[in-house]
Amino acid sequence: MQHEEGRKATAVDPGARERNLKRLKRIEGQVRGLQRMVEEDRYCPDIMTQISSVHEALRAVGRELMRNHLKHCATAAIRAGNGEAEPMYDELIEMMYKLSR
Repeated sequence: MQHEEGRKATAVDPGARERNLKRLKRIEGQVRGLQRMVEEDRYCPDIMTQISSVHEALRAVGRELMRNHLKHCATAAIRAGNGEAEPMYDELIEMMYKLSR
C-alpha cells in the first residue's frame, strides 16, 4: 500500500481519539520537562528515567493507533478483497516490524 499524503483513517473511535490527544499533550509536557532538565544540568540517570517514561507513553499511543487501524482500516480492506487485502497484509507486516525495533 503506497503512503499517500493526506490519507485519512477509515474510522476513528472518538474515545480513542480523545485518549490519544490527551496522552500526546501529556507527552509534549514531558518533553518540555526534559528540555528543562538538560538546561539545568540535572543528573543524567534522572533524565534517562524521564526519557524512558516518554518512550512508554508514545508506545501506548502507538498501541491505541494500531488497535484502531486493525479494527477499522485493515478490517475494511481485508473484507473488501478485490486487491485491497494483499497490500494491507504487507502494510501490517511492515508496521509490526517497525514497532518491534
